[in-house]
Amino acid sequence: MPDALDATPYDALLLLSFGGPEGPDDVVPFLENVTRGRGIPKERLKEVGQHYFLFGGVSPINDQNRALLDALRKDFADHGLNLPVYWGNRNWAPYLTDTLREMVRDGRRRILVLATSAYASYSGCRQYRENLADSLAALEAEGLELPKIDKLRHYFNHPGFVEPMVDGVLESLADLPEEIRDGAHIAFTTHSIPVSAADTSGPAEEHGDGGAYVRQHLDVARLIADAVRERTGVDHPWQLVYQSRSGAPHIPWLEPDICDHLEERHAAGVPAVVMAPIGFVSDHMEVLYDLDTEATAKAEELGLPVRRSATVGADPRFAAAVRDLLLERSAVERGQEVTPCALGALGASHHLCPAGCCPARAPRPAAAGADSPYA
Repeated sequence: MPDALDATPYDALLLLSFGGPEGPDDVVPFLENVTRGRGIPKERLKEVGQHYFLFGGVSPINDQNRALLDALRKDFADHGLNLPVYWGNRNWAPYLTDTLREMVRDGRRRILVLATSAYASYSGCRQYRENLADSLAALEAEGLELPKIDKLRHYFNHPGFVEPMVDGVLESLADLPEEIRDGAHIAFTTHSIPVSAADTSGPAEEHGDGGAYVRQHLDVARLIADAVRERTGVDHPWQLVYQSRSGAPHIPWLEPDICDHLEERHAAGVPAVVMAPIGFVSDHMEVLYDLDTEATAKAEELGLPVRRSATVGADPRFAAAVRDLLLERSAVERGQEVTPCALGALGASHHLCPAGCCPARAPRPAAAGADSPYA
């Protein structure tokens, strides 16, 4: 790529994440932030918060983001890329609006955003863009000069995201007893979302059964399964399954659930299962509780050996992928021809979310897209 370390026109990268509580007193206020506007009673939030209380009221996501920040800054410094990296969250400190205010006061005017969600969906993309629009509106009301904000494309099929997960599955398989290893099934897991949200994920032309959300996950699962077969000589059966459902029972969500899937695989005589959380960037609470706690307990109840493979986290290859995506987008903004780096059948995702992409439940302004009021 020409001018390989030239990030212009951008003058900062913003790591944008979900956020999480960092102590017992934070749990209910954090959940109030997450569910604001839904009218959920505080007592119900305390019940929901039991997952966090099991871990001392601390979500691992903030420390994982700090580790990713360190990895990004080290990678940039090691490669001579002089670009500051900031961090802001949707639902807990450091809050997005506070971070953007700091960036504006530091003189940042062209900001590129890395969201800790690799796939297309309302909650994984457009909702972050809505949060950006809300924060920009708040800064505008304060009379601050607004920066121009863009968002990195979906990176689900970038080698720096896929290859660490391949290694994770291989390590999990190797950890199984040799006599059951070759018969192990791979359950690729991701967050369940409402079927209606899945069907409308991605650009409008990709809407349909499962939308871009399901297609992108299936593409990554195939990539990993193919790589495992190439490196081991064993063709492990696999399936995309779901976890972390949180909606009302009468609303259809993507299935099967990982625990139901473990029961089905056990009944079918599968000797072992590797759970591979491909839908998650790091080992945050939904991985620790829904897989390491709940699904693992179900497997123990069944007498089914399971292993859970690692997420990407702060792997140096992922940090290098972010640098590659950043330089790619910078070159595009400068009007240069680039060849995007992407594996699998779907190719590289769009740089600019088009109108109608992952539509909101109710119309709300969203920044960093074709329909942004802050172009």
